[in-house]
Amino acid sequence: MDRRAAVVCDAEAGDDHERQGTVWTATSHIVAAVVGSGVLALAWTVAQLGWVVGPLVLLGFSCVTYYTSTLLANCYRFPDPVAGTPNREYIDAVRCYLGPKNVMLCGCAQYVNLWGTLVGYTITASASMIAVKRVNCFHREGYGAGDCGASGSTYMVVFGLFQLLLSQLPSLHNIAWLSVVAVATSFGYSFISLGLCAAKWASHGDVRGTLAGASVDAPKEKAFNVLLALGNMAFSYTFADVLIEIQDTLRSPPAENKTMKRASFYGLSMTTVFYLLLGCTGYAAFGNDAPGNILTGFAFYEPFWLVDLANICVIVHLIGAYQVFAQPIFARLESYVACQWPDAKFINATYYVRLPGRWWPATTVAVAPLKLVLRTIIIMFTTLVAMLLPFFNAVLGLIGALGFWPLSVYFPVSMHVARLGIRRGEPRWWSLQAMSFVCFLISIAASIGSVQDIVHNLKAAAPFKTVN
Repeated sequence: MDRRAAVVCDAEAGDDHERQGTVWTATSHIVAAVVGSGVLALAWTVAQLGWVVGPLVLLGFSCVTYYTSTLLANCYRFPDPVAGTPNREYIDAVRCYLGPKNVMLCGCAQYVNLWGTLVGYTITASASMIAVKRVNCFHREGYGAGDCGASGSTYMVVFGLFQLLLSQLPSLHNIAWLSVVAVATSFGYSFISLGLCAAKWASHGDVRGTLAGASVDAPKEKAFNVLLALGNMAFSYTFADVLIEIQDTLRSPPAENKTMKRASFYGLSMTTVFYLLLGCTGYAAFGNDAPGNILTGFAFYEPFWLVDLANICVIVHLIGAYQVFAQPIFARLESYVACQWPDAKFINATYYVRLPGRWWPATTVAVAPLKLVLRTIIIMFTTLVAMLLPFFNAVLGLIGALGFWPLSVYFPVSMHVARLGIRRGEPRWWSLQAMSFVCFLISIAASIGSVQDIVHNLKAAAPFKTVN
């Protein structure tokens, strides 16, 4: 039985000797989780909201996310944030502070959002793979060549196979190096995208766009695009559902909540700067015609090697970020199965296979049948859904809309109220509930816009079309 399974089945389980994370490893995990698919849609998102509202909404999401992440960091231990019993997962913190009635709602929200993020990452990675092939083809054959298409389904399967290999790593502790690589590549494609947008802007010298954003013939379509943009921004700041798991990697002392607050500040500050620079520069360069995906939406083809490098960085980054979001899903399902059938040999068995080395040192690999089968099923199902709904902006918007309010706002605020014993009717209670209610309305509105866009794309797009 793995460490997370033991925590669920035995409240006394869990050793701190494995927890060697620092503020910098936690920051790398946060950046790997936050800076993903959403950054590629920022130019389009700002274009829907305009020069005034777009940057303000970005800053608003950043501030709300940071504030609620500090509330959540204090809930890692119960009842005291420094000396209490640690909660290994987000859902365990909800159980301790809010009771069992909220556990089902939290579990549905958290794991559906985590899994939806995996679907979004699969779609985005395949789009970048297609972009590499298309850009190279256009460079060789000339722009507009008719045989430069590619199957998005094929590349989704390739991405899924990579994830099958990486999924055998047991927990976040063992993939710290993967997050570091993911952060490095996220900086790479963010800077390249920013440079390409800045060069495009410099080529015409005009600050394009309008104060009110893109205009369309039908006011209804404009409203739906604005709502979808809000969902994309919410998705861009998704990481609350893995915050507790990241905090569980930190060594102590210093207190984990203090380290996590610093890591959240550093991680969100860096990503917000990137978001503002890329979103505003992209909007200035393309105006109201900004593409839905800045690297794959027919925006850039030259210099082809630089566009290729940016898309390769996207792929590598999403390979790492996928695992950051997938590991909590694996741990919860494996712990549930292990608790249900604690004596089953198939579930608890671990086999050791020695791999001979010729160009590398010989090593012994642990193979657990449960882990191999269960994680393979999850990744295969995720890949299949991505193949059936390959609509970049709409899927990202829906994931962000569904997960932002319950995970990033409602549960952190509710646990904060319970931890401090804030009574109903106090000024602090009213201010916290007002913030939560506003975020709830934003999530509902963004969900409506995202669902409408998915329905529209399903009606209009051919099967397995990768980019809308």
